[in-house]
Amino acid sequence: MAKRKSSGWRYELVVRLRKARHWLIARLAMTIMGALRLLPMDSALDFIAAAARRVGPLVGRHQVALDNLRHAYPDKSAEELQAIALDMWGNMARLAAEYVFLDQLFDFDPKAAQPGRVEVAPESITLFERIAGEERPHILFTGHLGNFELLPVAAATFGMEITALFRPPENPYLADYVLTSRRSTMGGLLPSSSGASFALAGILDKGGNVGVLVDQKFSRGIETQFFGRLCQSNPVLAMLARHYECDVYPTRCIRLPNNRFRLEVEEKLTLPRDSGGHVDIAATTQLLADVVERWVREHPGQWMWFHKRWQIKGRARRVRGAP
Repeated sequence: MAKRKSSGWRYELVVRLRKARHWLIARLAMTIMGALRLLPMDSALDFIAAAARRVGPLVGRHQVALDNLRHAYPDKSAEELQAIALDMWGNMARLAAEYVFLDQLFDFDPKAAQPGRVEVAPESITLFERIAGEERPHILFTGHLGNFELLPVAAATFGMEITALFRPPENPYLADYVLTSRRSTMGGLLPSSSGASFALAGILDKGGNVGVLVDQKFSRGIETQFFGRLCQSNPVLAMLARHYECDVYPTRCIRLPNNRFRLEVEEKLTLPRDSGGHVDIAATTQLLADVVERWVREHPGQWMWFHKRWQIKGRARRVRGAP
């Protein structure tokens, strides 16, 4: 009995310490964000990016990033890989700081004669308008590139209602801050959880549109190849596309110089089919990974290389439509 009480006390202490650490980190982050708001937007974003390029190499995840880059680009020199990693830290810092300025960051006007801070390619405008005008469900997917948070804002500009699935930070205090910032500008948001796939299905069932990030590690997911290495990917998008026979559109944000952005929607994918004519879940999940890999290769410094994307946990998931 005494041993059980001791174990319970230790567990409670660990929980309290973790909660206190989360609170301190969140307060520090929000203090920094508040200080940045006192600066002009461009000055704040340039400052935080420069700071991150100095601090990033000092944290443990920098070595994770370099290891991932060495596997992805075996022909690049150490100096080239380091340059990509530094660009990554600058990009991620800008992304975090841009939450502070989301209300003023998006300035796209379809009627403007000259592009502003945010530009949308003419062919992408056509696709945005097409999707918004169709009374049927659609799935739009992207990866952690540039400021991907601007894509739902752009969709709303074209009259498209979209619910974006996102994974909140593990820190609950930061998660509340991020969720509040996102909801003020992005409309429908759905935190990733065990019941998220059912919620997405409900939206599609009503003819709605959903947005999904597809480049994160998903333990017990389908085995896919990404940069020639085995990883696990979430099959939910492919499963939903199979069930609802809805169109799937690749979308991305490209970070441009001088704190500018270009948003792109690509033509809908031709999804692989199995022998029965149904969407092949495994092959479609791999196709999504291939699209994101192409994007990352075009702008490697804008992806989160510190993510443990290739860490395998648990057994690969077997789903209907997978080989």
